[in-house]
Amino acid sequence: MAYSLSRPLRGLFTALALSCAVIAAPTQAAPYKVIVDMDIGDDIDDAFALGLLLQSPELDIIGITTAWGDTALRAQLLERLLRETGHGQIPVAQGIATTGNPQPLTQARYAQRGKLPAKLDAVDFMLDQIKRQPGQITLVALGPLTNIGAAITRDAATFGKLKQVAMMGGSVRVGYRKSQYVPSRPVDKEYNIVSDIPAAQKLFTSSVPIVMMPLDSTQIRLDEVERNALLGHGSPVTDALALLYHQWIDAYQPWSSNMPSLFDVVPVAWLIDPTVCPTAPMRIVVDNEGYTRELPGKPNAQVCLASDRQRFFDIMMPRLLKD
Repeated sequence: MAYSLSRPLRGLFTALALSCAVIAAPTQAAPYKVIVDMDIGDDIDDAFALGLLLQSPELDIIGITTAWGDTALRAQLLERLLRETGHGQIPVAQGIATTGNPQPLTQARYAQRGKLPAKLDAVDFMLDQIKRQPGQITLVALGPLTNIGAAITRDAATFGKLKQVAMMGGSVRVGYRKSQYVPSRPVDKEYNIVSDIPAAQKLFTSSVPIVMMPLDSTQIRLDEVERNALLGHGSPVTDALALLYHQWIDAYQPWSSNMPSLFDVVPVAWLIDPTVCPTAPMRIVVDNEGYTRELPGKPNAQVCLASDRQRFFDIMMPRLLKD
């Protein structure tokens, strides 16, 4: 049997229904504000990490700082990529140049066709942005930690106002491996840490919240099916990735293969969905040889030792294949 409500009651029920709908409606989380410190131009994983950053509305890129080696040429690479993909408004700051990298940039030919951005110092840029937005910025560290060590030395109090550092680096329980079907080496001195050991030691004693993705969880290979889908997609971002990938493949270097490991993409995917790489609290100490030792004591980092490969690709692929 159907009942007819009076107009006042209908109005009351309508108001209650609207109130419940407002309460139940999902709220859109504010984008993560990130500064990305990266050594793009050597291994190819940095380029794929940047592609995912650019294609993810969950992340607000405040700026990108170049790390290690020829930081000016890396800035030229970023200038070209950002301009040609419609992201030329993102600031690019040059980090501290070093002479410790014996390998030339594998993607130098792409970079040389870029323009050198207006000179902006990476350490100044980091500290200035942290001061402007204390407690709000995540520093995504995807290369040797030279700029970060310099920022801590210059103004540790301001650096301490970061929300967190999400980093790729270190080797906690396993080392490098050629594929998921080959046993891992024992714990290794990982490149990003061993390139500047004092800077890494400063970070891990800085008391800033650290989320660490070491070799244990970041050796995810870009297999043929995913690679062909991305490089043949034809969007501005995937076209840039295709050019950089083929220059990397063409370079003479012992670690190149047609199936790159996507080390630096894992921290970016974690920012989008933490279930990609669940973490546990640990105390990590960087010793004087560059090993990242898991020791007893008060934790100073959240560490991911195993990632969800399927969830990782579920996050990465749709975003990179988005026009």
